[in-house]
Amino acid sequence: MSKKIHTESMDRLMDAVLTLKDRGEAYRFFEDLCTVGELEAMQQRFAVAGMLTEEKTYQEIADKTGASTATISRVNRALNYGDDGYALVLSYLKAAGK
Repeated sequence: MSKKIHTESMDRLMDAVLTLKDRGEAYRFFEDLCTVGELEAMQQRFAVAGMLTEEKTYQEIADKTGASTATISRVNRALNYGDDGYALVLSYLKAAGK
């Protein structure tokens, strides 16, 4: 994450996310916080990240998720050169059997 985004306000938002106790609370919070389009975009990028880690092709990913090749490339760049956030969460989900 860009250091410019590490602000006191962003810390408060991250702390708020960490207080959520279950999926229902997460839905309630994120539906208030984000537009449907923003949530769908985040869900799509997360699905793309999972498929990239499974070594699916760009075409398979585009067909399954509807993501553009630009989006797939952006997520791939984050997986390869980012802060390992996708990898961290995907490993937690895998360990939890989800």
